[in-house]
Amino acid sequence: MLRKLRGGRYRIGAELDLHGLRAGEARAALAEFLREARGRGTRCVRIVHGKGRGSGRRGPVLKPLVTDYLARREDVLAFCTARPNDGGSGALYVLLAAPG
Repeated sequence: MLRKLRGGRYRIGAELDLHGLRAGEARAALAEFLREARGRGTRCVRIVHGKGRGSGRRGPVLKPLVTDYLARREDVLAFCTARPNDGGSGALYVLLAAPG
């Protein structure tokens, strides 16, 4: 499953771009996005968190926030860095459990 996800073999059914959001806003947007995607029966989504180049010396803010959040969700089966043509290290593929 993870090999297929890394290879980009799942059709991306929805995308969320978190660029420009603050941490709290991003967390809320992510929660709502995943709830809606799963409710529609979407199995694979792409989340664009950016590479953190605008974060200055403190480094990326959204990337660790998103990965920590996804790791804690029971409805997330797997996630991995997107392929270069889909955002590379600035994006993730996320495989969601079937609704129900």
